[in-house]
Amino acid sequence: MITVSDVSKSYLGRAVLDRVSLRVSSETTHVLLGSSGSGKSTLLRILLGLESPDSGHVEIDGQTAVVGDRERLRRVGYVPQEGGLFPHMTALDNVTLVARVERWPKEKIRSRVDELRLVVGLDPELLARFPKELSGGQSQRVAMMRAAFLDPSVMILDEPLGALDPIIRSDLQEELKVLFVRLRKTVVLVTHDLGEAAFFGDAITLLHEGRVVQTGTLRDLMTRPASPFVTQFIRAERTVAIETEGLAR
Repeated sequence: MITVSDVSKSYLGRAVLDRVSLRVSSETTHVLLGSSGSGKSTLLRILLGLESPDSGHVEIDGQTAVVGDRERLRRVGYVPQEGGLFPHMTALDNVTLVARVERWPKEKIRSRVDELRLVVGLDPELLARFPKELSGGQSQRVAMMRAAFLDPSVMILDEPLGALDPIIRSDLQEELKVLFVRLRKTVVLVTHDLGEAAFFGDAITLLHEGRVVQTGTLRDLMTRPASPFVTQFIRAERTVAIETEGLAR
């Protein structure tokens, strides 16, 4: 479970987050939605423990999050944009990197690799390949294995499918949703795409100019908008989706 309470953050006197509060229930997927400049990335860095809020606090599984806390790094797995695999490492070395830093015994590492490989459905021979030799779906599975390796209770994904071809992206959305269920993690997924938010989100938090505009399901946002901006955002996203589909045809 994640609790964000009245978190604010400013840079050079400009408020990037303004008293943001939200709650992510255990083993659910909570989507942070918003356009560029809405504060999603800053909130993400605070959740990851890379930055401290100016005020307010974050709790993960009942423990107050503190920047630099090594235990927090074990409780939170992270999948950056496009998977973030190190190109000079094999898939196996990418997957086991953090465990090797933590000095896990080789047998424990081997056992965890086998366990996660079965969960994500990755063929064992693919672990010997380098990222450039993997497909988009294979890379995504490797990135998920790496993020889940230390068995964190929380996983954070930053627009993991944003740079992919629409058809591949659609297929991977289905696969990711199945993985979330299999891994039984609390997931925070960041996106600017309304369709993706609706597909993944048990709950959606829409951010605008550093503030929470509304939290709820997509139906809530569509039928009971908390402000005119919510309606404006949804209409704009629908327009983009329709135009994109027309170009694809």
